[in-house]
Amino acid sequence: MGHRLSKIYTRTGDDGSTGLADGNRIAKNAQRVEAMGTADELNCQIGLLIECLDADDSLVETLRRIQHHLFDLGGEFAIPGSRMIGEEHIGWLETTLDEHNESLPPLKNFILPGGTPAAAQCHLARAICRRAERIVVALGHEDSINAASRQYLNRLSDLLFVVARVLARRDGGQEILWEQKKSGL
Repeated sequence: MGHRLSKIYTRTGDDGSTGLADGNRIAKNAQRVEAMGTADELNCQIGLLIECLDADDSLVETLRRIQHHLFDLGGEFAIPGSRMIGEEHIGWLETTLDEHNESLPPLKNFILPGGTPAAAQCHLARAICRRAERIVVALGHEDSINAASRQYLNRLSDLLFVVARVLARRDGGQEILWEQKKSGL
């Protein structure tokens, strides 16, 4: 590991800029910083989801691996031009998604976020992931990005949707189906 933070505040960001890992400084509201921050927010949300699960739950290992991937993804955004997420990450997500989706019945209705506290946390992670994907698409319009990072977020949101379904149906639980008739006043 490189150098460690011995002093947390530096005052260098007081002017509204932040430092990238390559030494360059950019505005704190730049798309690249939004991408880094949203990947971090998603990582935090997945950490919260993990804390809703039993330590020996098989999903914990999957979610921890995703946290490591998200940390790498944030690093990719912090070092313009770097590549830390690749096809192997996307392939792993697809395989994992297929494994979890196998046991679920086909969807015939939209579902509402919820069912259990863990499922609700997972749905929130999915929504944050979709926002991260939108930000990365916007970043790609103004700067060169690794296409695999955008694809990773797309697959991850799909996996989080499937995991939320799994969590909602555990131990006899149910998914909450959207009912159009309840939408009216």
